Amino acid sequence: MSKLAVIGAGTWGIALARMLCLSGHEVRVWSALPEEIDELSSTRRHKNLPEMVIPSEIVFSKSLEAVCPGTDIIVMAVPSVYVRSTARSLATFVSGQIIVDVAKGIEPDTMLTMSEVISSEIPDVPVVALSGPTHAEEVARDLPTTIVSACASLPVAEKVQAVFTNSVMRVYTNTDIRGVELCGALKNIIALACGCLAGLGYGDNIKAAAITRGLTEMRRLGLAMGCVPETFSGLAGMGDLIVTATSVHSRNNKCGKLIGQGLSVSDAVSEVGMVVEGISALTAAVELSDKYDVHMPIIRAVDRVVNGGADPRATVEELMALDGVSEFE
Repeated sequence: MSKLAVIGAGTWGIALARMLCLSGHEVRVWSALPEEIDELSSTRRHKNLPEMVIPSEIVFSKSLEAVCPGTDIIVMAVPSVYVRSTARSLATFVSGQIIVDVAKGIEPDTMLTMSEVISSEIPDVPVVALSGPTHAEEVARDLPTTIVSACASLPVAEKVQAVFTNSVMRVYTNTDIRGVELCGALKNIIALACGCLAGLGYGDNIKAAAITRGLTEMRRLGLAMGCVPETFSGLAGMGDLIVTATSVHSRNNKCGKLIGQGLSVSDAVSEVGMVVEGISALTAAVELSDKYDVHMPIIRAVDRVVNGGADPRATVEELMALDGVSEFE
């Protein structure tokens, strides 16, 4: 069995830590918030996963030096906006481990994916992106789930596949790590759009259209960036997009719905109470659209609503009034 350090004690990090522990692995968990570590250690519960009991074998620590040395895999489970700073703090304690990133986003200033951010802070270390339709709320209840282990090195992806595979988690491999990470970031923006449509009172027809055409935009940008087409119809693309755009567990879907119902963006984020990654990804998505000259009307429409203060209903009307085109390019 393997030894793992989970860096970050949010819902996804804790759900994975529990799953890995129950699979027989040795798991240590770190958080930048001392009070979070104290609460998790004493209660063995996570406030956002109230039905889940954290195994007593999981060790919690406030020290990176205590959790990282001697491990085989380090799981980066912090929000995308904290990946760079956390990787910088982590660099001293990395020596031969595989780093598995489960954050989904694109860094606004550099337009780097999360694995690229990690590699820029910790050179010459294998980084795997673990992504797919995986809500923590279901993983914490041992409901069947699938996910993708993505790395340019197939043997490294297969090592992570072997560690994370168990009776409730089926893991596939993919060498198109950029495509997998691009899907993970952009699907959150489309989920915001779908939530907004629901908040406006629109029906299932237009939400299905937003998912389908949103996937077209994701694939369009991915191909311009050299990604593999099949990635976008796979679990990290279509699979993760469907669950994020429709699930009651989706923060992005919930945030979009609140915006559609008339809340300001800041009030909607506060109501969700957790990081809304789709909002964080918008700036980089628009910049990538400009850089690669890719037509992305839905993603740009979401940006106009979130960052430009545009009226959601009027924005939908603008999208519906665009010139007619063929479905296929």
